[in-house]
Amino acid sequence: MKRKTTLVGLGAISLMAAGLAPAAMAAAEDATFIVISNGNALPKNFNAQVAKAGGSVSAAYPFGVAVVDADTRFKGVPGTTMVQDLGFDVNFGPSVELDPDDLPPNSGNDDPYFDLQWGHVPVGAVEAWEAGLSGEGVRVAVLDTGFDLYHPDLTPNINMDLSTDFTGEGLQYALPDTFSHGTHTAGTIGAADNAFGTIGVAPNAELVLVKVLSDLEGEGSFEDVFAGIYHATDVDADVINMSLGAEIPRNSDEDDVTALAVAMNKAVRYAYQNGTTVVVSAGNDASDLDGDGNMVRFMTSAPHAIGVSAYAPTGWASEIWDGNFFVPASYTNYGTSMVDFSAPGGDGAYPGEEPCTVGGLTRACWIFDLVFSTGNGGWYWSGGTSMAAPHVAGVAALIIEEKGGDLKPQQVERELRSRALDVGKPGTDDFHGRGAVHTGY
Repeated sequence: MKRKTTLVGLGAISLMAAGLAPAAMAAAEDATFIVISNGNALPKNFNAQVAKAGGSVSAAYPFGVAVVDADTRFKGVPGTTMVQDLGFDVNFGPSVELDPDDLPPNSGNDDPYFDLQWGHVPVGAVEAWEAGLSGEGVRVAVLDTGFDLYHPDLTPNINMDLSTDFTGEGLQYALPDTFSHGTHTAGTIGAADNAFGTIGVAPNAELVLVKVLSDLEGEGSFEDVFAGIYHATDVDADVINMSLGAEIPRNSDEDDVTALAVAMNKAVRYAYQNGTTVVVSAGNDASDLDGDGNMVRFMTSAPHAIGVSAYAPTGWASEIWDGNFFVPASYTNYGTSMVDFSAPGGDGAYPGEEPCTVGGLTRACWIFDLVFSTGNGGWYWSGGTSMAAPHVAGVAALIIEEKGGDLKPQQVERELRSRALDVGKPGTDDFHGRGAVHTGY
């Protein structure tokens, strides 16, 4: 069995007093292992077996995955596989901040920046609101970077008692800039309809904010993502949104990568079996996800995760826009094996710096093709499948409310399929999967 370890604390330990030969002088380093059961659950007396082998269990989950702290001499326990935590990250797409001194657009809606949110049109959000749906009573967990916990668009809907941080940085977004990935995705899902700023697809949904990625680099660990999935499921979230992922070459260490894929499948299946719909972004590498056995892609490879690709209009704010929202984004991953649906992700493909004006706000036309949402202490435009997934999570929340507030994940996906718009080639499409997500209204 292959093992890799993350080495920390590089100070040398002298073993000369024990009379060891130089070849045996390598110090045992502290390490953290992801331990995956070869069956459905961890072996009996797992904690005791780990302790006997010289380790300690820092987390153990009912889906057969544990986190063990030990040194590099740790050999594991029978019936399990142990691997290094290879890590997650999020691909930050193009982003443009809204100058807080700019006057808001002249919107007909009382949330003044709603005019900038083109993505609500192709998913049928407004029509669903008019039918009385808002996500009321639906709990959505957002696994992401830190969040602006004091943003007026978010505070009405955040459940602070259930929200938590697994990174050790604190749940509040820690940097001084506006570009908070977690705040942006949370706002797309559930910014309140409060006569202020923007509106989420499901503006009355309850938000459980779960920090699993660092603010500075957008990186995180499998350990924290497992913890986040378990927490969200344990607090009875109806939907989990994960605008995050990892793309790991299988040949970098096939045993480790395969084992981590098994572990992630277990975690997502646990959420699925316990009534939580899992929505994930497909990734921003413009890669064909079909038939490439050389790469393992997290999270879209998990069988029960709903993978979302991105589309965008080209020149939406310009006079020459042709009315088509559903142009596959230039960066989006695609492939019927892992893309289930498409949704608004934004793009910066419109050429040049030609100015356009929306509701009295003038910018380069391409900026308006991005997705506008909440940020740390403000709002900004961004693009990526990270922006597409929360549109789907929001639509799922509206559907769950419509059906009485208690819908199993397989039923949610069935409703998404039946309501999706067939905007690509007939049937299942490489870019749009089963179609562009729509509320059905």
